[in-house]
Amino acid sequence: MKIITVVLLAISIPFLISCGKQWQEKVPAAVSAKTIAAAEAAETWETVLDGNSFADYTAFEAAWNYLYPWGSDHNGTARMYGSSTDHNHIYLNNGVLTIKAAKITWDEGTSSSSPYLAIHYHSGAVNTKEHVLVNDQFPNWEVKCDFQVPTVTGSWPAFWLTGVNSWPPESDIMEFKGSATNWQNTFRTSSDVSSTLTTVSSPGSWHTYRAWITKVSDTNVDIHYYIDGVWKAVHNANFVGKPLYVIINMQMEGSSGTPGPTADTYLYAKNIYIGRTRTY
Repeated sequence: MKIITVVLLAISIPFLISCGKQWQEKVPAAVSAKTIAAAEAAETWETVLDGNSFADYTAFEAAWNYLYPWGSDHNGTARMYGSSTDHNHIYLNNGVLTIKAAKITWDEGTSSSSPYLAIHYHSGAVNTKEHVLVNDQFPNWEVKCDFQVPTVTGSWPAFWLTGVNSWPPESDIMEFKGSATNWQNTFRTSSDVSSTLTTVSSPGSWHTYRAWITKVSDTNVDIHYYIDGVWKAVHNANFVGKPLYVIINMQMEGSSGTPGPTADTYLYAKNIYIGRTRTY
């Protein structure tokens, strides 16, 4: 996640494709008639990735990579650890992905990513092997997951999309920064950002965070953001033709405040779903 410093403006897995499910079941009510008409050109709806990827480590490692796409560090004080032989911070149980952040008591230097904060935690991040790419062939995407999130000061859980080839683009579907407020952000540039803030009741209980991304021009998409099936906002951005990683992570401190917790902090995820329409 990028730190917001601007004024607020208002997921190859051996490719699991299930064809024949009608796209109409996926169109959200808040999408415009123009968008629906465009989607009607699609012959099939395809499931790219679903909750089966959290069933066991074989399925998980076919669909997901450990850590961030670029490595272990990012913009907070947590360094990510995890691999096929290290499940201390990233593990599965009964279809639930758990990411655990733990406070460390030794000096591990600073993060290799701006703003180069001192490392205070070990935690976990995962990213999809399949990328979201909006184009003429795949003009509509759904990305959603259920989460139980921590909101203690210094906890920074997130479910987000970011550019494979550059930053931005970025779309934050779920991001909590030490409070019960969820941030749904769209970065077009570092200074051109739309943000929608929603206070979530009992964020430590299960809630569904969702984005419907639809191509609306040769260059632009509309991103419709939802929480628990309730439409929150639409942000427009020039994301057509730009591949996106899907990331789940538990960063710490940084924008979520300091000092962070001394006790272990947990992020839980289940029912991940990524699907798309195919026009040819």
